[in-house]
Amino acid sequence: MIDWSLLYLVSEWVIRLAMLVYVPQRRSAAASRTWLLFIFLLPWPGIILYALFGRIYLPARRVAMQERASRFIRQVQARADPLVAVEPVLPPNLKSLPEEARQLGDFEVFAGNLVELLPEYDSTIERLIADIDAAQHHAHLLFYIWEADQTGRRVAESLGRAISRGVKCRVLMDAFGSKRALQLLAPEMRARGVEVIALLPFGPFRRNAARFDLRNHRKLVVIDGRVGYTGSQNIVDPSFVRGYPNEELMVRLIGPGVAQLQSVFLADHYFETGKVLDEQHLFPPLVSLGNSPTQVVPSGPGYRSENGRDLIISMLYAARRSVVITTPYFVPDEPFLQAIRAARQHGSVEVHLVLSMHANQPITQLAQQSYYEDLLEAGIQLHLYRRRFLHAKHLTIDDDIALVGSTNMDIRSFALNAEINLLIYDSAIVRELRAIQQRYFANSLKVKRTDWVKRPLPARVVQNTARLMDSFL
Repeated sequence: MIDWSLLYLVSEWVIRLAMLVYVPQRRSAAASRTWLLFIFLLPWPGIILYALFGRIYLPARRVAMQERASRFIRQVQARADPLVAVEPVLPPNLKSLPEEARQLGDFEVFAGNLVELLPEYDSTIERLIADIDAAQHHAHLLFYIWEADQTGRRVAESLGRAISRGVKCRVLMDAFGSKRALQLLAPEMRARGVEVIALLPFGPFRRNAARFDLRNHRKLVVIDGRVGYTGSQNIVDPSFVRGYPNEELMVRLIGPGVAQLQSVFLADHYFETGKVLDEQHLFPPLVSLGNSPTQVVPSGPGYRSENGRDLIISMLYAARRSVVITTPYFVPDEPFLQAIRAARQHGSVEVHLVLSMHANQPITQLAQQSYYEDLLEAGIQLHLYRRRFLHAKHLTIDDDIALVGSTNMDIRSFALNAEINLLIYDSAIVRELRAIQQRYFANSLKVKRTDWVKRPLPARVVQNTARLMDSFL
């Protein structure tokens, strides 16, 4: 007679020993420890969850398509006007960063851009709708979250008006983040002639499906190949946290850099449809319209390593005067944590981290709080923004480089999400962004180490327990 309890016990130890060998080969040491702890405590639930969430993989078809897209981008840029593709003027400590960004994300630095920072939520939506209403050839929009709410419907209506003028409108929505809009709003948009495609659809029986938590977290717009937007803001009412509306930062871009945003959009469109869009008007001539050199850096599992994180780490090590990071979620891995500490330990570098006091993800916020003591001990100035839910994602390095985009400073953004960031090599734009950062400081609670270390023991336990879940967040 079979002893089922003995068989189950043996199976648990087989799982533990097998995963002790397998897991460290596939993940970082910190992530391996988290998964192995869970698997050793609950072997069968642990191995099932690891199969669903633990392996960062894309289907071979998507990886091959990413390689083809990258090759195409490099070929096109090789033919660019040498007056457009430039080496920005930077101090010696920062000179290597543009080349590293090119190696990590494929794009050169393009000069001649007009950059406008858009920190006001409602006026950004108004500006976007006005640009869509002025479109003559095409309107391309890609967003992680598009809701079937008032904001989502207003933007959808502007696309409907554009269709009636003969403008080609294409919309990419993440299958998870925009689930409601794909169900409720997309049928209406398609009925009016808007092409709406779900990005990274998931399901157990889908061919070439990826992990369902590998998401396209980008936010970008291209109008007529001449006007572009990117940053942190989604197409949704600013009400994620009750009583504290979202505060965001978007960039409106005119000039040669828009061609790079267009390339990212077309690559994501190609990944889902297999179609290469080669209409001539998608890439109008690269005309200099401003003074800002910019460089787009897309990131995600299809790129080499964790390229978005690697670039930011290099920026932190290169800083010599100041670093200001703004992010709604801060759950770093060990290399990032070492880099932000090292930036401060240069001695003369001021490091500020601006986080939101209010959150829409309680477990993530608790995990984030577990890092505060380490940061404060390293001399990093920690600001908790009080006025709204600060969802903006940007940083400045010294007086020379600004980065604005969709990347959160957490493991999920670095390892799982497809993201997009815009590097701006213009001290005038850095000063504008610094003014916004100073406003954050003025409206924040500055955390003091002497106060933080006195927090109650139960709070410490909960925060540190949440930190153990960093690989799941």
